Amino acid sequence: MELIPPSSSSLLSILIGLGLSASCGFRIFVPPFIISLAAMGGHLELSENFAWLNTWPAVIALGSAVVLEVGAYYIPILDHFLDTVAGPAAVVAGSVVSASMFTEMSPLMTWSLALIAGGGIAGAIHVAMAFIRGGSTLMTGGLGNPLIATAELGGAVGTSVMALVMPGLALVVVLVVAGAGIRYWKLKSTPTTQASSEVLKHS
Repeated sequence: MELIPPSSSSLLSILIGLGLSASCGFRIFVPPFIISLAAMGGHLELSENFAWLNTWPAVIALGSAVVLEVGAYYIPILDHFLDTVAGPAAVVAGSVVSASMFTEMSPLMTWSLALIAGGGIAGAIHVAMAFIRGGSTLMTGGLGNPLIATAELGGAVGTSVMALVMPGLALVVVLVVAGAGIRYWKLKSTPTTQASSEVLKHS
């Protein structure tokens, strides 16, 4: 399927940018890596300031970062540390990724929208996934966390590709899934949390 060039419409470029920034909430380096691959293949047009993504050094560097990031999330304890430090990084990555797609805007409008919308969406998705991971740790003692890590990786890859092919749908899907995930884990973890509080109260 042919990817849609973001320069064909300001609205389209905004949707693509926001969809990709949402993907940064799952994994920071996956969306930039996919952007770099798509640009190298001639399927994606980047804003002038982000032409460096359309180079082999960028592909190699981002690919290496993806491998390290994905592997680290399968290491117990380290995944929770990454959740903490990756929060601000996700906001920055979401801002940069979305700005790279806004090819028909002034610099002021580009960075204003990128920081507020792109960074905000990436941060919100990251917080949602951190909450889900916390619920998994509470319920399974961390045994279920590799499944969460795999789901996050799938979300990052799937949402990034969908953002390039069906940008509007990608943004809706990721927000709905994140909201449903938070609601599910909140409902599941509440009884456990209440039970723990009762034990502490009577101890």
